[in-house]
Amino acid sequence: MGLNGGKLNMPYVLRIFAPLFIVFALLGSLPPYAAELRKMSVQDAHRKALAAEILLVDVRTPGEWQDTGIGEGARAISMHRPGFITQLQALTGGDKTRPVALICARGGRSKKMSGQLRQLGYSNIIDVSEGMLGSRDGPGWLKAQLPTTPYSE
Repeated sequence: MGLNGGKLNMPYVLRIFAPLFIVFALLGSLPPYAAELRKMSVQDAHRKALAAEILLVDVRTPGEWQDTGIGEGARAISMHRPGFITQLQALTGGDKTRPVALICARGGRSKKMSGQLRQLGYSNIIDVSEGMLGSRDGPGWLKAQLPTTPYSE
C-alpha cells in the first residue's frame, strides 16, 4: 500500500501521481491559441461577411480561386504569396482584435494560418473549417450552394 510502517512509500506515490503531473505540465505548455480556436459554418461566415461583422479571407492559391471562384463577401489573400500579413494588416487597419475568418479548400490551411496569426497577436481569428470543398466539419461552401464571385488577376 501507500504507507510503509507509518511512512509514505515514495515509489507508490510517484506511480500514482506522476501521470497527473505530466498531464498538467503538458496542458500548461500548449500554445495559447490551441484552446481558443473558434470555428464557424460557411453559412454563418457568408452572412457575417456580407453584414461586415467579420473579415472573411480566402487563403487559397490563385489557381484554386480560378477553379471555384471566391466566396461572396470574401477577400482573396493567398497565404502562399509574400505579403500576406501586410495585406491583412491593410484590410484590418492594423486592428488585431477585429474578427477575421479564414477559409481554404478543406480546413487544413485555414487552421494552420489561424494558429500563426494568433502567435502574431491576432486575438479574434475564426476558422471556417468546412472550407470551400467540404470537410468532416460540413459540406463546404460549394455544396451549400452559397454564391461565389469569379476570380481574375
